[in-house]
Amino acid sequence: MEIQKFTLNETAYFGEGARKVLPEEIKKRGFKKVLVVTDDDLYNAGVSEKVTDLLEANNIKYIVFHDVKPNPPVENVLSGVNLCKDFDADLIVAVGGGSSIDTAKGISIVMTNPDRADVVSLNGLSNTKNKGLPMIAIPTTAGTAAEVTINYVITDPKRQIKMVCVDEHDIPIMSIVDTELMASMPKSVASSTGMDALTHAIEGYITKSKNVMSQMFSMKAIQLIYDNLAKAVNEQNQEAINNVGLGQYIAGMAFSNVGLGIVHSMAHQLGAVYDTPHGLANAILLPTVMEFNGEVVYEDFREILTQAFHIDAKDFTKEEVIKTFCETIKNLSYDVGITQTIKDVGVKEEDFEMLSEKAMADPCKPGNPRDVTKEDFIELYRKAYES
Repeated sequence: MEIQKFTLNETAYFGEGARKVLPEEIKKRGFKKVLVVTDDDLYNAGVSEKVTDLLEANNIKYIVFHDVKPNPPVENVLSGVNLCKDFDADLIVAVGGGSSIDTAKGISIVMTNPDRADVVSLNGLSNTKNKGLPMIAIPTTAGTAAEVTINYVITDPKRQIKMVCVDEHDIPIMSIVDTELMASMPKSVASSTGMDALTHAIEGYITKSKNVMSQMFSMKAIQLIYDNLAKAVNEQNQEAINNVGLGQYIAGMAFSNVGLGIVHSMAHQLGAVYDTPHGLANAILLPTVMEFNGEVVYEDFREILTQAFHIDAKDFTKEEVIKTFCETIKNLSYDVGITQTIKDVGVKEEDFEMLSEKAMADPCKPGNPRDVTKEDFIELYRKAYES
């Protein structure tokens, strides 16, 4: 067997109210000054306050950077770095979804690798020299798994691309998955981030770099998300929210090590060009891309249908496997209120070629189980536009 590597973060806490461990962990580790990174919506809604109140009650000095934008641009990272320096923070605590955690990762890396202060040089597989400034991630959405991965995504508005930065030096020293915070999210956010998590789990299961350990994590994640997402979104059932929160974290452990595929290559372009929320873009594109990939991974689909979707597919033909698999994930999207096509989020037919050229250069493309050409991307965007 060839040598395989698997990277995980140091410590993780799970459960309702798990954020309460934060002050003790900060003090135990000797940190003195905290930069809290979050977004305006969470700040104004008082969600980030549920974390900063704990810092205040324990006399831990902190300052809040709450200017994080959806699909965070380079400027967000630069502004956060300036505040981090001015405050002389020795720890970053990210509170929010992928945008907040990704921005915090960018700040963390630039703080200890000043030669990357332009941020754009962090794109792709990184060769930074130093571990980032220590960071604790507290996700408020059950979707991106940024709290456990070695990846982060920053938008370069000048080139209209999403930079997928892959760097072991950015992994948080601790994750606190507090499902009480996740329960406070609006339905639209819960549904799109949940489908984002399912996309991570499915793409991680079928990627070219898949291995025994990654598929073990991915399969369990698919099962947890599929069984619980509709209840979590539509009924705000706390046990279901807990399970989706756990599932998205488990999915992150897998794809952080084996990569993703062209659902993400295509979704990244929608985020960069039209500012489409990442989870929504993935949810819309997932069935179309899986129909394309099914030609080469339909046996993996058969395993997922049987083990996670509770459908006895052992005697299905290849065509039946692919059709059932795609219909099942599309039905789950509908069940949680996602019915859009890419046309509904502003994509124009005349943009297909431009989007496809960008997707060809996306770092997630090489992991896709089926090789893809620019013409394939154009046709996939067309199908997602018309479906």
